[in-house]
Amino acid sequence: MVGKRALSFWGNGKDDGDNGSRPVTPVSPSARRLRGEDLESGVSTGNANGDARRRPELMNGASRPKPRLWRFKDAANTVMEDRRREELKNAILHGIHRDQLEKFRKSDEDLKEFKNKKVRAFYEAQNDRLNDWLEIDAIVTAVADDVLESMNPDPDNDGDHERGGGLQTMSGNIWTFLPEEEKKRREKSEWKAKWAININVIANIGLLIAKIAAAFFSGSLSLIASLVDSALDLLCTLIVWTTNRLVSWRLSALQRKFPVGRKRIEPLGILVFSIIMVISFLQILQESVEKLMPLKGVAEELPMIAVGALLATIIVKGIIWFGCIPIKTTQVQALAQDCKTDVIFNTLSLLFPFIGHKAGLWWLDPLGAGLLSIFIIYDWGHTCFDNVTRLSGEAADDKTLKKLMYLAFRFSPVVEGFKSVTAYHAGDSIWVEFDILLKDDTPLSRTHDIVETLQYCAEGLKEVDRCFVSADYSVTGPSGHASDAERT
Repeated sequence: MVGKRALSFWGNGKDDGDNGSRPVTPVSPSARRLRGEDLESGVSTGNANGDARRRPELMNGASRPKPRLWRFKDAANTVMEDRRREELKNAILHGIHRDQLEKFRKSDEDLKEFKNKKVRAFYEAQNDRLNDWLEIDAIVTAVADDVLESMNPDPDNDGDHERGGGLQTMSGNIWTFLPEEEKKRREKSEWKAKWAININVIANIGLLIAKIAAAFFSGSLSLIASLVDSALDLLCTLIVWTTNRLVSWRLSALQRKFPVGRKRIEPLGILVFSIIMVISFLQILQESVEKLMPLKGVAEELPMIAVGALLATIIVKGIIWFGCIPIKTTQVQALAQDCKTDVIFNTLSLLFPFIGHKAGLWWLDPLGAGLLSIFIIYDWGHTCFDNVTRLSGEAADDKTLKKLMYLAFRFSPVVEGFKSVTAYHAGDSIWVEFDILLKDDTPLSRTHDIVETLQYCAEGLKEVDRCFVSADYSVTGPSGHASDAERT
Protein backbone atom coordinates (compact mmCIF):
# COMPACT_ATOMS: atom_id res chain seq x y z
CA MET A 1 0.00 0.00 0.00
CA VAL A 2 2.76 2.39 0.97
CA GLY A 3 4.82 1.55 -2.12
CA LYS A 4 1.93 2.18 -4.49
CA ARG A 5 1.09 5.49 -2.87
CA ALA A 6 4.77 6.47 -3.14
CA LEU A 7 4.68 5.86 -6.90
CA SER A 8 1.60 8.02 -7.23
CA PHE A 9 3.52 10.98 -5.84
CA TRP A 10 6.25 10.68 -8.48
CA GLY A 11 3.83 10.40 -11.36
CA ASN A 12 4.94 7.91 -14.03
CA GLY A 13 8.40 7.21 -12.67
CA LYS A 14 10.11 10.43 -13.87
CA ASP A 15 11.60 13.23 -11.86
CA ASP A 16 9.46 16.37 -11.97
CA GLY A 17 12.55 18.50 -12.22
CA ASP A 18 13.85 17.20 -15.53
CA ASN A 19 10.52 16.32 -17.25
CA GLY A 20 11.28 12.64 -17.58
CA SER A 21 14.90 12.89 -18.74
CA ARG A 22 16.28 11.07 -15.67
CA PRO A 23 14.89 7.96 -13.92
CA VAL A 24 14.12 8.10 -10.25
CA THR A 25 16.12 6.04 -7.81
CA PRO A 26 13.84 4.09 -5.43
CA VAL A 27 13.95 5.42 -1.88
CA SER A 28 13.31 3.29 1.23
CA PRO A 29 10.48 4.24 3.62
CA SER A 30 12.94 5.06 6.41
CA ALA A 31 14.87 7.41 4.11
CA ARG A 32 11.62 9.06 3.07
CA ARG A 33 10.71 9.65 6.71
CA LEU A 34 14.07 11.37 7.20
CA ARG A 35 13.30 13.57 4.20
CA GLY A 36 10.00 14.53 5.85
CA GLU A 37 7.55 12.79 3.56
CA ASP A 38 4.07 11.59 4.62
CA LEU A 39 3.97 7.88 3.85
CA GLU A 40 0.14 7.75 3.81
CA SER A 41 -0.48 10.61 1.39
CA GLY A 42 2.77 10.39 -0.55
CA VAL A 43 3.38 14.12 -0.10
CA SER A 44 6.68 15.66 0.95
CA THR A 45 6.08 17.74 4.06
CA GLY A 46 9.64 18.90 4.57
CA ASN A 47 13.09 17.66 5.39
CA ALA A 48 14.38 16.29 8.67
CA ASN A 49 14.70 19.81 10.06
CA GLY A 50 11.09 20.65 9.22
CA ASP A 51 11.92 22.82 6.14
CA ALA A 52 9.52 22.44 3.23
CA ARG A 53 11.23 21.65 -0.07
CA ARG A 54 10.57 20.51 -3.61
CA ARG A 55 6.87 21.35 -3.27
CA PRO A 56 6.26 25.09 -3.58
CA GLU A 57 2.60 24.75 -2.61
CA LEU A 58 3.63 23.43 0.81
CA MET A 59 5.28 26.77 1.53
CA ASN A 60 1.73 28.21 1.79
CA GLY A 61 0.43 25.36 4.01
CA ALA A 62 -1.32 23.47 1.20
CA SER A 63 -1.05 19.68 0.87
CA ARG A 64 -1.64 17.57 -2.18
CA PRO A 65 -4.68 15.28 -1.84
CA LYS A 66 -4.60 11.56 -2.58
CA PRO A 67 -4.93 10.54 -6.21
CA ARG A 68 -8.51 9.76 -7.22
CA LEU A 69 -7.68 6.12 -7.84
CA TRP A 70 -6.62 5.53 -4.24
CA ARG A 71 -9.41 7.63 -2.79
CA PHE A 72 -11.91 5.55 -4.75
CA LYS A 73 -10.26 2.33 -3.62
CA ASP A 74 -10.29 3.41 0.05
CA ALA A 75 -13.96 4.36 -0.23
CA ALA A 76 -14.77 1.03 -1.89
CA ASN A 77 -12.96 -0.89 0.86
CA THR A 78 -14.86 1.05 3.52
CA VAL A 79 -18.19 0.29 1.82
CA MET A 80 -17.37 -3.40 1.53
CA GLU A 81 -16.30 -3.47 5.17
CA ASP A 82 -19.54 -1.79 6.23
CA ARG A 83 -21.58 -4.23 4.15
CA ARG A 84 -19.79 -7.23 5.65
CA ARG A 85 -20.32 -5.89 9.15
CA GLU A 86 -23.98 -5.14 8.46
CA GLU A 87 -24.54 -8.71 7.25
CA LEU A 88 -22.89 -10.05 10.40
CA LYS A 89 -24.99 -7.74 12.56
CA ASN A 90 -28.23 -8.77 10.89
CA ALA A 91 -27.36 -12.45 11.27
CA ILE A 92 -26.73 -12.07 15.01
CA LEU A 93 -29.83 -9.99 15.63
CA HIS A 94 -32.07 -12.13 13.40
CA GLY A 95 -34.64 -14.16 15.25
CA ILE A 96 -34.98 -11.93 18.34
CA HIS A 97 -38.76 -11.65 18.80
CA ARG A 98 -39.72 -10.78 22.36
CA ASP A 99 -43.44 -11.12 21.67
CA GLN A 100 -43.08 -14.74 20.64
CA LEU A 101 -41.39 -15.56 23.96
CA GLU A 102 -43.85 -13.58 26.05
CA LYS A 103 -46.82 -15.63 24.85
CA PHE A 104 -45.46 -18.60 26.83
CA ARG A 105 -45.48 -16.66 30.12
CA LYS A 106 -48.03 -17.46 32.81
CA SER A 107 -49.41 -14.53 34.78
CA ASP A 108 -49.76 -14.53 38.56
CA GLU A 109 -53.50 -15.15 38.14
CA ASP A 110 -52.80 -18.16 35.91
CA LEU A 111 -50.34 -19.59 38.43
CA LYS A 112 -52.88 -19.32 41.25
CA GLU A 113 -55.33 -21.44 39.26
CA PHE A 114 -52.96 -24.43 39.23
CA LYS A 115 -53.85 -26.62 42.19
CA ASN A 116 -51.02 -29.07 41.59
CA LYS A 117 -47.88 -27.69 43.25
CA LYS A 118 -45.56 -29.46 40.81
CA VAL A 119 -47.37 -27.95 37.81
CA ARG A 120 -47.24 -24.51 39.41
CA ALA A 121 -43.52 -24.93 40.14
CA PHE A 122 -42.92 -25.94 36.50
CA TYR A 123 -44.53 -22.78 35.13
CA GLU A 124 -42.79 -20.59 37.71
CA ALA A 125 -39.46 -22.06 36.55
CA GLN A 126 -40.53 -21.45 32.95
CA ASN A 127 -41.23 -17.79 33.75
CA ASP A 128 -37.75 -17.48 35.28
CA ARG A 129 -36.24 -19.05 32.17
CA LEU A 130 -38.15 -16.60 29.96
CA ASN A 131 -36.82 -13.71 32.05
CA ASP A 132 -33.26 -14.96 31.46
CA TRP A 133 -33.83 -15.34 27.72
CA LEU A 134 -35.41 -11.91 27.38
CA GLU A 135 -32.47 -10.40 29.29
CA ILE A 136 -30.05 -12.09 26.87
CA ASP A 137 -32.02 -10.83 23.86
CA ALA A 138 -32.09 -7.28 25.22
CA ILE A 139 -28.35 -7.23 25.90
CA VAL A 140 -27.43 -8.76 22.52
CA THR A 141 -29.69 -6.27 20.74
CA ALA A 142 -28.19 -3.30 22.58
CA VAL A 143 -24.53 -4.36 22.78
CA ALA A 144 -23.81 -6.24 19.52
CA ASP A 145 -24.61 -3.24 17.33
CA ASP A 146 -22.26 -0.85 19.16
CA VAL A 147 -19.51 -3.45 19.55
CA LEU A 148 -19.46 -4.25 15.83
CA GLU A 149 -19.40 -0.55 14.97
CA SER A 150 -16.32 -0.22 17.19
CA MET A 151 -14.32 -2.80 15.20
CA ASN A 152 -11.72 -1.25 12.88
CA PRO A 153 -12.95 2.36 12.90
CA ASP A 154 -10.23 3.26 10.33
CA PRO A 155 -10.59 0.63 7.55
CA ASP A 156 -8.43 2.51 5.01
CA ASN A 157 -5.65 3.25 7.55
CA ASP A 158 -5.45 6.93 6.69
CA GLY A 159 -5.56 8.13 10.29
CA ASP A 160 -9.17 9.36 10.06
CA HIS A 161 -11.92 7.29 11.72
CA GLU A 162 -14.61 6.71 9.12
CA ARG A 163 -16.99 5.13 11.65
CA GLY A 164 -17.72 5.77 15.31
CA GLY A 165 -15.77 3.63 17.75
CA GLY A 166 -18.14 3.38 20.70
CA LEU A 167 -16.00 1.12 22.85
CA GLN A 168 -12.91 3.24 22.23
CA THR A 169 -14.79 6.37 23.22
CA MET A 170 -16.02 4.75 26.44
CA SER A 171 -12.61 3.21 27.28
CA GLY A 172 -14.03 -0.27 26.94
CA ASN A 173 -16.88 0.27 29.43
CA ILE A 174 -19.82 -1.89 28.36
CA TRP A 175 -22.23 -0.32 30.86
CA THR A 176 -23.06 2.56 28.51
CA PHE A 177 -24.43 0.23 25.84
CA LEU A 178 -26.72 -1.82 28.09
CA PRO A 179 -30.48 -1.34 27.70
CA GLU A 180 -31.88 1.48 29.80
CA GLU A 181 -34.30 -0.88 31.51
CA GLU A 182 -31.45 -3.19 32.49
CA LYS A 183 -29.32 -0.31 33.76
CA LYS A 184 -32.18 1.01 35.90
CA ARG A 185 -32.81 -2.44 37.32
CA ARG A 186 -29.15 -2.90 38.28
CA GLU A 187 -28.85 0.61 39.70
CA LYS A 188 -31.95 -0.03 41.80
CA SER A 189 -30.48 -3.31 43.04
CA GLU A 190 -27.17 -1.61 43.91
CA TRP A 191 -29.04 1.17 45.74
CA LYS A 192 -31.03 -1.37 47.77
CA ALA A 193 -27.88 -3.32 48.60
CA LYS A 194 -26.11 -0.17 49.78
CA TRP A 195 -29.05 0.83 51.99
CA ALA A 196 -29.31 -2.69 53.41
CA ILE A 197 -25.65 -2.59 54.41
CA ASN A 198 -25.91 0.90 55.96
CA ILE A 199 -29.07 -0.01 57.92
CA ASN A 200 -27.36 -3.14 59.22
CA VAL A 201 -24.43 -1.11 60.49
CA ILE A 202 -26.70 1.34 62.35
CA ALA A 203 -28.90 -1.45 63.77
CA ASN A 204 -25.95 -3.50 65.00
CA ILE A 205 -24.42 -0.50 66.76
CA GLY A 206 -27.67 0.18 68.61
CA LEU A 207 -28.25 -3.48 69.53
CA LEU A 208 -24.66 -3.91 70.74
CA ILE A 209 -25.01 -0.94 73.11
CA ALA A 210 -28.31 -2.34 74.45
CA LYS A 211 -26.83 -5.81 75.05
CA ILE A 212 -23.76 -4.42 76.79
CA ALA A 213 -26.09 -2.66 79.21
CA ALA A 214 -28.18 -5.84 79.63
CA ALA A 215 -25.15 -8.07 80.23
CA PHE A 216 -23.94 -5.66 82.92
CA PHE A 217 -27.06 -6.44 84.99
CA SER A 218 -27.17 -10.20 84.28
CA GLY A 219 -24.77 -13.12 84.53
CA SER A 220 -26.64 -15.28 81.98
CA LEU A 221 -24.24 -17.15 79.73
CA SER A 222 -26.86 -17.23 76.97
CA LEU A 223 -27.05 -13.44 77.13
CA ILE A 224 -23.23 -13.21 77.04
CA ALA A 225 -23.26 -15.43 73.96
CA SER A 226 -25.87 -13.14 72.41
CA LEU A 227 -23.68 -10.12 73.22
CA VAL A 228 -20.70 -11.74 71.48
CA ASP A 229 -22.93 -12.52 68.51
CA SER A 230 -23.99 -8.85 68.25
CA ALA A 231 -20.37 -7.68 68.45
CA LEU A 232 -19.47 -10.05 65.63
CA ASP A 233 -22.50 -8.91 63.66
CA LEU A 234 -21.18 -5.37 63.80
CA LEU A 235 -17.77 -6.59 62.70
CA CYS A 236 -19.41 -8.50 59.83
CA THR A 237 -21.31 -5.49 58.54
CA LEU A 238 -18.20 -3.30 58.82
CA ILE A 239 -16.24 -5.85 56.75
CA VAL A 240 -19.04 -5.99 54.17
CA TRP A 241 -19.28 -2.17 54.10
CA THR A 242 -15.50 -1.82 53.65
CA THR A 243 -15.24 -4.40 50.86
CA ASN A 244 -18.23 -2.85 49.11
CA ARG A 245 -16.47 0.51 49.14
CA LEU A 246 -13.21 -1.00 47.88
CA VAL A 247 -15.00 -2.60 44.94
CA SER A 248 -16.92 0.56 44.01
CA TRP A 249 -13.95 2.96 44.19
CA ARG A 250 -12.66 3.90 40.72
CA LEU A 251 -9.14 4.94 41.71
CA SER A 252 -6.53 4.57 38.96
CA ALA A 253 -4.01 3.19 41.46
CA LEU A 254 -6.41 0.38 42.42
CA GLN A 255 -7.18 -0.34 38.77
CA ARG A 256 -3.46 -0.75 38.05
CA LYS A 257 -2.97 -2.96 41.09
CA PHE A 258 -6.03 -5.13 40.28
CA PRO A 259 -6.23 -5.15 36.46
CA VAL A 260 -9.15 -7.63 36.28
CA GLY A 261 -11.24 -6.01 39.03
CA ARG A 262 -11.66 -6.29 42.79
CA LYS A 263 -14.89 -8.27 43.08
CA ARG A 264 -13.13 -11.17 44.78
CA ILE A 265 -12.49 -8.91 47.77
CA GLU A 266 -16.16 -9.33 48.77
CA PRO A 267 -16.13 -13.14 49.25
CA LEU A 268 -12.72 -12.82 50.90
CA GLY A 269 -14.29 -10.46 53.44
CA ILE A 270 -17.13 -12.91 54.09
CA LEU A 271 -14.58 -15.72 54.40
CA VAL A 272 -12.55 -13.80 56.99
CA PHE A 273 -15.67 -13.01 58.98
CA SER A 274 -16.85 -16.63 58.85
CA ILE A 275 -13.57 -17.78 60.36
CA ILE A 276 -13.80 -15.15 63.12
CA MET A 277 -17.39 -16.22 63.85
CA VAL A 278 -16.46 -19.91 64.13
CA ILE A 279 -13.47 -19.23 66.40
CA SER A 280 -15.47 -16.91 68.68
CA PHE A 281 -18.29 -19.39 69.23
CA LEU A 282 -15.83 -22.17 69.84
CA GLN A 283 -14.81 -20.06 72.84
CA ILE A 284 -18.47 -19.70 73.93
CA LEU A 285 -18.88 -23.49 73.57
CA GLN A 286 -15.84 -24.03 75.77
CA GLU A 287 -17.24 -21.75 78.49
CA SER A 288 -20.60 -23.57 78.33
CA VAL A 289 -18.89 -26.91 78.91
CA GLU A 290 -16.84 -25.49 81.78
CA LYS A 291 -19.99 -24.15 83.46
CA LEU A 292 -21.70 -27.55 83.13
CA MET A 293 -18.75 -29.57 84.45
CA PRO A 294 -19.34 -28.97 88.22
CA LEU A 295 -22.83 -30.48 87.69
CA LYS A 296 -24.34 -27.91 90.00
CA GLY A 297 -25.32 -24.27 89.88
CA VAL A 298 -28.06 -21.68 90.37
CA ALA A 299 -30.62 -20.67 87.75
CA GLU A 300 -30.42 -16.92 87.16
CA GLU A 301 -33.37 -14.76 86.23
CA LEU A 302 -33.04 -12.39 83.29
CA PRO A 303 -33.66 -8.75 84.28
CA MET A 304 -36.20 -6.75 82.31
CA ILE A 305 -33.48 -4.76 80.52
CA ALA A 306 -32.01 -8.02 79.23
CA VAL A 307 -35.44 -9.22 78.09
CA GLY A 308 -36.02 -5.88 76.33
CA ALA A 309 -32.63 -6.04 74.59
CA LEU A 310 -33.26 -9.56 73.31
CA LEU A 311 -36.80 -8.73 72.15
CA ALA A 312 -35.52 -5.63 70.36
CA THR A 313 -32.87 -7.73 68.63
CA ILE A 314 -35.44 -10.28 67.50
CA ILE A 315 -37.79 -7.61 66.10
CA VAL A 316 -35.12 -5.47 64.39
CA LYS A 317 -33.21 -8.41 62.93
CA GLY A 318 -36.44 -10.01 61.74
CA ILE A 319 -37.43 -6.85 59.84
CA ILE A 320 -33.96 -6.55 58.28
CA TRP A 321 -33.95 -10.28 57.43
CA PHE A 322 -37.18 -10.09 55.42
CA GLY A 323 -36.03 -6.83 53.83
CA CYS A 324 -32.75 -8.41 52.64
CA ILE A 325 -34.30 -11.58 51.16
CA PRO A 326 -35.33 -10.00 47.79
CA ILE A 327 -31.88 -8.39 47.23
CA LYS A 328 -29.95 -11.09 45.37
CA THR A 329 -26.37 -10.03 45.98
CA THR A 330 -23.86 -12.17 47.85
CA GLN A 331 -23.11 -9.52 50.45
CA VAL A 332 -26.74 -8.78 51.25
CA GLN A 333 -27.60 -12.47 51.27
CA ALA A 334 -24.81 -12.99 53.80
CA LEU A 335 -26.38 -10.26 55.93
CA ALA A 336 -29.80 -11.92 55.51
CA GLN A 337 -28.31 -15.20 56.71
CA ASP A 338 -26.76 -13.40 59.67
CA CYS A 339 -30.11 -11.80 60.57
CA LYS A 340 -31.91 -15.15 60.34
CA THR A 341 -29.28 -16.66 62.64
CA ASP A 342 -29.72 -13.76 65.07
CA VAL A 343 -33.50 -14.21 65.20
CA ILE A 344 -33.12 -17.91 66.08
CA PHE A 345 -30.19 -17.31 68.40
CA ASN A 346 -31.74 -14.49 70.41
CA THR A 347 -35.12 -16.22 70.63
CA LEU A 348 -33.49 -19.26 72.22
CA SER A 349 -31.21 -17.03 74.33
CA LEU A 350 -34.40 -15.54 75.78
CA LEU A 351 -36.24 -18.84 76.26
CA PHE A 352 -33.45 -20.96 77.81
CA PRO A 353 -32.77 -18.81 80.90
CA PHE A 354 -36.47 -17.95 81.30
CA ILE A 355 -37.56 -21.61 81.29
CA GLY A 356 -34.54 -22.60 83.39
CA HIS A 357 -35.42 -20.07 86.09
CA LYS A 358 -39.11 -20.92 86.12
CA ALA A 359 -38.47 -24.69 86.19
CA GLY A 360 -35.47 -24.51 88.49
CA LEU A 361 -33.17 -26.09 85.86
CA TRP A 362 -29.82 -24.36 86.40
CA TRP A 363 -28.16 -26.37 83.59
CA LEU A 364 -30.59 -25.27 80.87
CA ASP A 365 -28.94 -21.87 80.35
CA PRO A 366 -25.33 -23.11 79.78
CA LEU A 367 -26.63 -26.10 77.82
CA GLY A 368 -28.66 -23.79 75.60
CA ALA A 369 -25.64 -21.53 75.06
CA GLY A 370 -23.57 -24.56 74.07
CA LEU A 371 -26.22 -25.82 71.63
CA LEU A 372 -26.57 -22.36 70.11
CA SER A 373 -22.80 -22.15 69.71
CA ILE A 374 -22.76 -25.48 67.86
CA PHE A 375 -25.53 -24.22 65.58
CA ILE A 376 -23.63 -20.99 64.81
CA ILE A 377 -20.38 -22.89 64.20
CA TYR A 378 -22.13 -25.22 61.75
CA ASP A 379 -24.00 -22.43 59.96
CA TRP A 380 -20.99 -20.16 59.45
CA GLY A 381 -18.71 -23.10 58.79
CA HIS A 382 -20.97 -23.92 55.84
CA THR A 383 -20.75 -20.30 54.65
CA CYS A 384 -16.96 -20.44 54.98
CA PHE A 385 -16.81 -23.62 52.89
CA ASP A 386 -19.07 -22.11 50.21
CA ASN A 387 -16.79 -19.10 49.80
CA VAL A 388 -13.68 -21.28 49.70
CA THR A 389 -15.13 -23.44 46.91
CA ARG A 390 -16.20 -20.38 44.92
CA LEU A 391 -12.79 -18.79 45.22
CA SER A 392 -11.31 -22.13 44.16
CA GLY A 393 -13.22 -22.17 40.85
CA GLU A 394 -16.47 -24.00 41.58
CA ALA A 395 -18.67 -24.67 38.54
CA ALA A 396 -21.55 -22.26 37.93
CA ASP A 397 -25.03 -23.43 38.85
CA ASP A 398 -27.33 -25.02 36.30
CA LYS A 399 -29.50 -21.90 35.91
CA THR A 400 -26.53 -19.71 34.97
CA LEU A 401 -25.14 -22.34 32.60
CA LYS A 402 -28.49 -22.59 30.77
CA LYS A 403 -28.54 -18.81 30.48
CA LEU A 404 -25.11 -18.87 28.83
CA MET A 405 -26.20 -21.69 26.53
CA TYR A 406 -29.02 -19.47 25.28
CA LEU A 407 -26.46 -16.71 24.63
CA ALA A 408 -24.51 -19.24 22.55
CA PHE A 409 -27.72 -20.06 20.69
CA ARG A 410 -28.16 -16.38 19.80
CA PHE A 411 -24.83 -16.56 17.91
CA SER A 412 -25.65 -19.83 16.12
CA PRO A 413 -26.39 -18.08 12.76
CA VAL A 414 -22.76 -16.85 12.50
CA VAL A 415 -20.86 -19.91 13.79
CA GLU A 416 -20.72 -23.56 12.75
CA GLY A 417 -21.20 -24.74 16.32
CA PHE A 418 -19.92 -24.67 19.89
CA LYS A 419 -17.38 -27.21 21.13
CA SER A 420 -17.86 -26.29 24.77
CA VAL A 421 -19.32 -23.71 27.13
CA THR A 422 -17.58 -23.67 30.51
CA ALA A 423 -18.60 -21.43 33.41
CA TYR A 424 -16.96 -21.32 36.83
CA HIS A 425 -16.70 -19.03 39.82
CA ALA A 426 -13.82 -16.65 40.40
CA GLY A 427 -15.29 -15.42 43.66
CA ASP A 428 -18.97 -14.47 43.49
CA SER A 429 -18.88 -13.63 39.78
CA ILE A 430 -18.59 -16.06 36.88
CA TRP A 431 -15.80 -16.52 34.36
CA VAL A 432 -16.93 -18.06 31.07
CA GLU A 433 -15.09 -19.85 28.30
CA PHE A 434 -16.69 -20.35 24.87
CA ASP A 435 -15.01 -22.61 22.32
CA ILE A 436 -16.66 -21.89 18.95
CA LEU A 437 -16.40 -23.66 15.59
CA LEU A 438 -15.91 -21.75 12.33
CA LYS A 439 -15.13 -22.79 8.77
CA ASP A 440 -11.42 -23.21 8.07
CA ASP A 441 -11.54 -20.50 5.38
CA THR A 442 -13.20 -17.88 7.61
CA PRO A 443 -11.32 -14.55 7.26
CA LEU A 444 -9.49 -13.30 10.32
CA SER A 445 -11.55 -10.09 10.36
CA ARG A 446 -14.84 -12.02 10.57
CA THR A 447 -13.46 -14.40 13.21
CA HIS A 448 -12.28 -11.46 15.30
CA ASP A 449 -15.62 -9.63 15.09
CA ILE A 450 -17.63 -12.73 16.05
CA VAL A 451 -15.33 -13.62 18.95
CA GLU A 452 -15.20 -10.15 20.49
CA THR A 453 -18.90 -9.47 20.03
CA LEU A 454 -19.73 -12.70 21.87
CA GLN A 455 -17.22 -11.79 24.56
CA TYR A 456 -18.66 -8.32 25.20
CA CYS A 457 -22.24 -9.59 25.17
CA ALA A 458 -21.34 -12.21 27.79
CA GLU A 459 -19.56 -9.63 29.94
CA GLY A 460 -22.69 -7.49 29.76
CA LEU A 461 -24.50 -10.04 31.95
CA LYS A 462 -24.60 -9.21 35.64
CA GLU A 463 -23.37 -12.71 36.61
CA VAL A 464 -20.32 -12.65 34.32
CA ASP A 465 -17.11 -10.92 35.31
CA ARG A 466 -14.80 -12.12 32.51
CA CYS A 467 -15.35 -14.02 29.26
CA PHE A 468 -12.84 -15.80 27.04
CA VAL A 469 -13.67 -17.00 23.53
CA SER A 470 -11.48 -19.30 21.43
CA ALA A 471 -12.12 -20.30 17.81
CA ASP A 472 -11.52 -23.69 16.21
CA TYR A 473 -12.15 -25.18 12.76
CA SER A 474 -12.29 -28.87 13.75
CA VAL A 475 -14.65 -30.53 16.19
CA THR A 476 -12.13 -33.30 16.87
CA GLY A 477 -9.31 -30.97 17.86
CA PRO A 478 -8.00 -30.59 21.42
CA SER A 479 -10.09 -28.84 24.05
CA GLY A 480 -7.74 -25.88 24.29
CA HIS A 481 -6.38 -26.45 27.80
CA ALA A 482 -3.99 -28.99 29.23
CA SER A 483 -5.98 -31.62 31.12
CA ASP A 484 -3.16 -32.01 33.65
CA ALA A 485 -2.52 -28.29 34.10
CA GLU A 486 -2.60 -28.62 37.90
CA ARG A 487 0.15 -31.24 37.79
CA THR A 488 2.45 -29.32 35.46
